Amino acid sequence: MRIRDWKEVYEDFPPEKVRTQGARCMDCGIPFCHMGCPLGNLIPEWNDLVYRDHWRAALERLHATNNFPEFTGRLCPAPCEAACVLGINEPPVTIKQIEVEIIDRGFDEGWVQPVVPSKKTGKRVAVVGSGPAGLAAAQQLTRAGHDVTVFERADRIGGLLRYGIPEFKMEKRHLDRRLRQMEAEGTTFVTNANVGDNVPVEDLRQYDAVVLAGGATAWRDLPVPGRELDGVHQAMEYLPWANRVQEGDLEEPPITARGKHVVIIGGGDTGADCLGTAIRQGALSVHQFEIMPRPPDERTDAMPWPTYPMIYRVASAHEEGVERVYSVNTECFLGDDEGRVRALRAHRVEQRFVDGRMTFEKVEGTDFELPCELVLLAMGFVGPQRAGLLEQLGVELDARGNVARGDDYATNLPGVFVCGDMGRGQSLIVWAIAEGRSCAASVDRYLTGDTMLPAPITPDAAPIR
Repeated sequence: MRIRDWKEVYEDFPPEKVRTQGARCMDCGIPFCHMGCPLGNLIPEWNDLVYRDHWRAALERLHATNNFPEFTGRLCPAPCEAACVLGINEPPVTIKQIEVEIIDRGFDEGWVQPVVPSKKTGKRVAVVGSGPAGLAAAQQLTRAGHDVTVFERADRIGGLLRYGIPEFKMEKRHLDRRLRQMEAEGTTFVTNANVGDNVPVEDLRQYDAVVLAGGATAWRDLPVPGRELDGVHQAMEYLPWANRVQEGDLEEPPITARGKHVVIIGGGDTGADCLGTAIRQGALSVHQFEIMPRPPDERTDAMPWPTYPMIYRVASAHEEGVERVYSVNTECFLGDDEGRVRALRAHRVEQRFVDGRMTFEKVEGTDFELPCELVLLAMGFVGPQRAGLLEQLGVELDARGNVARGDDYATNLPGVFVCGDMGRGQSLIVWAIAEGRSCAASVDRYLTGDTMLPAPITPDAAPIR
């Protein structure tokens, strides 16, 4: 059974099925899948090339717009498929799966090789943060001939790709092989380097440009009575330990679901990651709470094609065993005599809109208690961490608490740029990579006066949630 190991859950997709899916692509006169993807992936082109069995050419088209298709093909919620014209009245083309098959074959065949710049500029760039935005910016700038150093405060490179994404969702060998390519191209990685802490901010002044790509790591909390009890943890206090076990750092995680009744508060992707992890650790039961109502099964008039529909979705982890509870609000956590959580008290709510603002009203008579020994808060992130790097650097913040930037990703400080969730707020991996690529083009132009690097989006493009 797949829940007894940590390998990726999906089996290989047969090549003939991949070709069949490629043939289903209609090569639309206006390919709306391009609109759905912030990277501007050349989807109809590589669909046709796969159908015609021209895999290496398909890989070239794929890499033309996306540095890391092995990441997006496994982790992206596929807004491109939601915008597929075929999806109006049939299941859309399995674009995401075709993407994975192209890049995996590319690595298997040895077609993915380092792209070493033919000419160096002599300019030095520091990239702070090694998540998908930072890695995309670093690879683009290295290939443009700059000397790029990536600073990561954790002990391994990858950011949330390394310690936030469970192994069953993306095996870290995919990340490691891409990092080997980047090192061969000339990118330098420095781990255990927390800029603003054990690495002075002043050290950044030796670089000709700085890219801030630290992500939106300030998590949303739940300030209710009992929050301080042992056993109530943030998702990102919990998930990294499971990944460290898979890395071989330790035998057992200090926070585990083994033999416990678990409640996950938050119905998004992070909650699903906690769910699959808890099941593999041997949880007795798992409930997933969401304050929002259950989404509809299909598009409504409020979410017309080709917009990304907020419909009911079942992730791989949900298939493995969970009770999903919607329209519920947690009032407090209850503890035992030793200060450990033993249960939570909650009630049902109704969603209402008052003066255009969404509110949730308690449904009287719906109070209940649920026994639990582990509670995981997976309610999203509110922005970047301000203490340390941002405060010492002196960058301005916008009204949402993110790092403010102009259309060229530049902050208020000369030579300092920002991309990804640190400037955008919590969003999707495709937006992170797209912003990293666009930010790299702006940095290259700042350093040399011109650029040949592509810039797929500007910061004011609306995020897909």
